[in-house]
Amino acid sequence: MSGHSKWSSIKHKKGAADAKRGKLFTKLARAITIAARDGGGNPEGNPALALAVQKARDASMPKDNIQRAIDRGTGEGSDAAAIEAVAYEGYGPGGAAILVETLTDNRNRTSSEVRHAFDRHGGSLGEPGSVAWQFDKRGVLLLDGDRYSEDDVMPAIDAGAEDVSVDGDLIKVITEPAKATEVREALTSNGVEVRSTELSMEPQSTVEVSRDEASSLLKLMDALEDHDDVDQVHSNFDIPQAVLEELAAE
Repeated sequence: MSGHSKWSSIKHKKGAADAKRGKLFTKLARAITIAARDGGGNPEGNPALALAVQKARDASMPKDNIQRAIDRGTGEGSDAAAIEAVAYEGYGPGGAAILVETLTDNRNRTSSEVRHAFDRHGGSLGEPGSVAWQFDKRGVLLLDGDRYSEDDVMPAIDAGAEDVSVDGDLIKVITEPAKATEVREALTSNGVEVRSTELSMEPQSTVEVSRDEASSLLKLMDALEDHDDVDQVHSNFDIPQAVLEELAAE
């Protein structure tokens, strides 16, 4: 079983905030464009594009925006050719491993700004390969834990889900990347609403972070997540729910 980091549920709640919707849409569109560029514009034959589009739909991104992003990726001479995927690896306060996935048209600028974020918030940027080995690529589906029980999630298990866990008010379903869409369809066909679906780098184990370290770590995660070039941020930290609630109340 993989570790269960708190970050997937925290960033889901962050992404749902209306104040950040404009920036979120920009990032989602960029991810769709790159998926379409690399694998073609038909979601049925491009699993990465299918999940990128589903993630955008989960965030209520307009259909026209989604189609424009696909068109940019498949169009001749588009600006999509200038964008490259670059990953950064490092450690945050408390020894939490952090993997940052970016989509950038200026590698030097992004590298400098990601390093600055680590330095400013008590982290350290590492060499390629320094933390990536601690993560596995998985499909992650989030459900409303207040509406559904373990029995409601059984169709996901039957469809091949690897693991199900409860994280606060969310139910987290883990699948192989190729099965994420199939598991989602199994749930929705049984009347279960899926709040989000995405590909994520899930930790093999987690590191519990203390109260003092948690505050600095979350500020680092926020700084990385809010960067325009950052697509996704993954970490293996585990902060006790009581600590999270205490920090949220400050």
